[in-house]
Amino acid sequence: MSDGLNYQFLFDTFFVALSGVPIALLVTIVALLVALPLGFLLALTRINKIPVIQQLAKIYVSFVRGTPIIIQIFIIYSSVPLLLKIIFEKYNIAYDIYKIHPIWYAFIVFAFSTTAILIEVFRSALGTIEKGQLEAAHAVGLTTFQAYRRIIIPQALVVAMPNICTATVNLIKATSLGYAMSLPEITLKAKVAANVGYNYVEAYIDIFIVYLILCSTVEYLFKLYEKHLSKYKAANA
Repeated sequence: MSDGLNYQFLFDTFFVALSGVPIALLVTIVALLVALPLGFLLALTRINKIPVIQQLAKIYVSFVRGTPIIIQIFIIYSSVPLLLKIIFEKYNIAYDIYKIHPIWYAFIVFAFSTTAILIEVFRSALGTIEKGQLEAAHAVGLTTFQAYRRIIIPQALVVAMPNICTATVNLIKATSLGYAMSLPEITLKAKVAANVGYNYVEAYIDIFIVYLILCSTVEYLFKLYEKHLSKYKAANA
């Protein structure tokens, strides 16, 4: 081991860490595709005070908020294979559950966590919309679905977008914990490369740089979209 940084390793491993970006983005996109509609629907159950469901949603949000995501990962990554094993044995399904790629567990874990966050994001955003707008939409002949699609959701989206951006960036950063599931993302790839020569400082610097670039890019894209939504809002004011 040398006393200073190994700059050649730092340079080479940057591209190794960079090769984990597609996996991190794939997990982020799939988790959001699940969490956005589910979070919105569960937010509606809380706003409209639907019995039982709103209470379950409240407990769900409290659980996710009150537990570290690494614990959620360990619980799901350990329990899901056991549940699948019981189901497969019951129905005589000949499949080795331990051959399931860890990315499927990552989809479950991060969609589970992000949905809870987006429930509160959408609940807060929908709370800013005047209830009279829905009644007015009904008065002119629009169905509830049409009223939400044309009037409520566009306005709520403008309010929710900054928080959705924050949730997305936090989700991207949380994928760095995918190494706990042996997911070949940014962190795991850099750490594996560092194992040979114990160049962990260089590896962590590379991980830091890659995530900084990735998250900054996503934030910039969200800001562009927020500007687009603001213009849309101004045009329809």
